Amino acid sequence: MTVFMTPVRSLARAMLSGIFVISGARNFANPGRLVPAAKPVTDRVTPWLERAHPRIPTETETLIQANGAVQVGAGLMLATGRFSRPAALVLAGTLIPVTLAGHPFWRNDDPATKHNNQIHFLKNLGLFGGLLLAAADTEGKPGLRWRAGHRIGHSRRSVRRAVRTARREARIAVRSAATARRLPG
Repeated sequence: MTVFMTPVRSLARAMLSGIFVISGARNFANPGRLVPAAKPVTDRVTPWLERAHPRIPTETETLIQANGAVQVGAGLMLATGRFSRPAALVLAGTLIPVTLAGHPFWRNDDPATKHNNQIHFLKNLGLFGGLLLAAADTEGKPGLRWRAGHRIGHSRRSVRRAVRTARREARIAVRSAATARRLPG
């Protein structure tokens, strides 16, 4: 099963990351077309960014370009399998503002526009789910939680073994001492 899963996993990662690499590069090169849609979201995020660090740029175009650059970088990492779990989490994080800014179907009055934005919103929600699966994928290897639990169990067994050995050695020492007291001389 693992022989089959490696190519499937690689192909799935490349397919999942493709949209981020392409749209991230497009958004980095031409952020101006997204400014009207992104402005309401960036206006809400700007005070938080300014509090976090005063040197972080807060211009909408710059934030769009930064998001695009992060999507290209993390998308390439996911596609190549390098740091794929953190890359998937980063991509999931970049998808949240993109989805909220780009597809706010709850604000649309026109039924056709609302339907189109709902479809894209749900598509992005599906991508988000795929990224969460990619972030949780341990490639068939034990995860950190399992390894930690396994180590704890191993340590507990070692401690129990050491306690049993110490008790046995103590019993032997007590018997030896009692026997030595009974011997003449």
